[in-house]
Amino acid sequence: MSMTGSAERPISVKTPSHIALIGNALPRRCGLATFTSDTFDALAASFPGMTVDFYAMDDGSGVVYPDGINTIPEKDAAAYRAAARQIEAGGAEAIWLQHEYGIFGGSAGDFILTLLDRTTLPVLVTLHTVLEKPSFDERRVLEAIAARATKLIVMAEKGRAMLKSVYGISDRQIEVIPHGVPDRAYVAADVMKSRFGFEGRKTILTFGLLAPDKGIEHMIAAMPAIVEAHPQALYVVLGATHPNLVRNQGEAYRDHLKAEADRLGVSDHVRFVDAFVEQEELLDYLQAADVYATPYLNPAQITSGTLSYAVSVGKAVVSTPYVHATEILADDHGVIVDFRDSAAMAAAIITLLGDDAAREALCLRAYARGRTMVWSRLAERAIGLLGGMKGKATPRIHPSRVLDTILPVDISGVVRMSDATGMLQHSIYSVPDRAHGYCVDDNARALILMCRIEDMDEDVRDLWTTVYGAFVQHAWNPDKQAFRNFMRFDRSWAEDTGSEDSQGRTFWSIGITARHARLSKHRDWASSLYDLTAASGLKLGSPRAQGFAMLGAAAIAQAHPGHALAREILTTFGDHSLSLLAASRRPDWPWFEAVLAYDNARLPEALLRAGIVLNRADYIECGLSTLDWIIGQQTAPEGHFRAVGTDSFGREFEPPLPFDQQPLEAQATIDACEAAFEASGDKRWIEEAQRAYRWYLGANDLSLPLSSPSDGGCFDGLMPGGLNRNQGAESILALQLASAAISRLSISAARSAGQATDAA
Repeated sequence: MSMTGSAERPISVKTPSHIALIGNALPRRCGLATFTSDTFDALAASFPGMTVDFYAMDDGSGVVYPDGINTIPEKDAAAYRAAARQIEAGGAEAIWLQHEYGIFGGSAGDFILTLLDRTTLPVLVTLHTVLEKPSFDERRVLEAIAARATKLIVMAEKGRAMLKSVYGISDRQIEVIPHGVPDRAYVAADVMKSRFGFEGRKTILTFGLLAPDKGIEHMIAAMPAIVEAHPQALYVVLGATHPNLVRNQGEAYRDHLKAEADRLGVSDHVRFVDAFVEQEELLDYLQAADVYATPYLNPAQITSGTLSYAVSVGKAVVSTPYVHATEILADDHGVIVDFRDSAAMAAAIITLLGDDAAREALCLRAYARGRTMVWSRLAERAIGLLGGMKGKATPRIHPSRVLDTILPVDISGVVRMSDATGMLQHSIYSVPDRAHGYCVDDNARALILMCRIEDMDEDVRDLWTTVYGAFVQHAWNPDKQAFRNFMRFDRSWAEDTGSEDSQGRTFWSIGITARHARLSKHRDWASSLYDLTAASGLKLGSPRAQGFAMLGAAAIAQAHPGHALAREILTTFGDHSLSLLAASRRPDWPWFEAVLAYDNARLPEALLRAGIVLNRADYIECGLSTLDWIIGQQTAPEGHFRAVGTDSFGREFEPPLPFDQQPLEAQATIDACEAAFEASGDKRWIEEAQRAYRWYLGANDLSLPLSSPSDGGCFDGLMPGGLNRNQGAESILALQLASAAISRLSISAARSAGQATDAA
């Protein structure tokens, strides 16, 4: 829903003219839906010249929303990305998010991070729940939200204290704005009782979705004593049963409460109203009550909308000491009793019902406090915060100085993931996960690494080159004339033929070994295996598989000048790359495909390597121009390297999205820049390689290093909410290969500078 008011009230310089509001929405039956919808209405009333785009989370329960409300299916990760694009395209200047863990999909609701980190807009977040003892994922999500938000709103001082002490959030980032309430005139309870048939009854009310954490049992247990003191007392339990409870248990909980009232002999004094009432009717119920009771059991509850509403209409409140109650009822604005203490609850209510003057005085004090919480005050304070944020997009990268460090190549992480069979694929954190076995992809990469490390103990190099070479050798399936990819931990193959990419990477590793292995026995083995298998590479059809095969063929052609098959592969696939570019090229899209995917920089690198070997200027020209374009796509507005995220895969002719970023993208870019420098001598490519390398060190969208220098590891990815802290083979190898490549480039740059000095 987009709310655009007329211009009756001019918008100040500090007031945004257009925002996006995200939360739940009526007619969904939950407190957050009521809150967000009331917030929307308050903005319309207080700022009629402002446009508010309303985005509501949809739980798939079949709720039909009014026209204009934009819905986000909570379990559909792609919908969050689409919503981010829609918000940006719609012209909003800021986002105001209502956050509650239970309304977003993913682990602890982390899908919302996908949306937040795909916009450039400043973000204001109202936290409806702050947990004192969060789980790992709950902490991760809230900390990620705090890192993205410009300001955080909580509704109680206790919330501020917990954000500071538990999560380490700066006090400067936190604002306390009480729960909004309607602005209703004060009326005595007796005036409203006839509307509900409460005439002549001393009425106690509890409202909300019925659930065990509301403590209704303890209030029912207090009723015998209350009825003895006030025989006309009536306890009204207003509200439908919580939908999750109905889904799992039906009305068993409500039936249990009714049975308890019968057992205690107070069933005539307890009335259940099984309904989800609209706000105006709720306020009428509240005004008809003499006492409002909240016997809630959760001491950490920071907000209660119904408690706020009861205070706003001037009710005498008796409550257990959960956080919100202790703050809003402080200074003699209500009565607090202990959790589960039915006797204390009864005593407090008996006293209030027996002293009309004292109860009236308490009601008036509560009503006065409620005037400070009306929706217009909440809207004005929040818009003041949003106005201060206007034009100040929260950067995805925080200022940090990343030194031009080159990490030494460290194979300890590689060895940790390896055994006598080869290198395992995946890990749980840094511990190898044997359940997923091995793959030829990673063993081919590991074989390349053994050939490209300059300074290494030769016995260690010999050992691991042999292990990874043996895996590659065993992967060849002569019956299928193809390499297998996946091997189980018991050494049985999971397939007869691997993917085209795995075929191409294997040819690449064999070619690199034939060209760069330190020992002649390994070079001879690789050359022989290449001659045995490489003809099948001509069948590869995917552009990346062809690119990988070209990299292997270029190395073979350098190891064995005039190698006919290698030159045929380079020419065939090189010409095919030119044809692909010609077919998909657009003025703003000079690329080989209509989409971006993984290992993008390998495509121009393959052309550059082929051009160098074949002395083909057209290959080199195409490689340089397409590398220049893809580097532009991999550059964030702040200037740091931004790997094309997996969220971007398959989106035709669209600019890339930032997450989830994988380490192999930076490595591919560094390798391509090394080829570009070799082909052109332009030092610009060294600078681009260094920028990509700094991504591992923390010069990235989240200012988080992916490298783990203490153990030779590398984290698996940069996600909207932080690091994927697993350290799989692909990631570890990407960092070590990148370190080896950037070291070679630095040596080449120094040599080039020295030659230039000598020439001068």
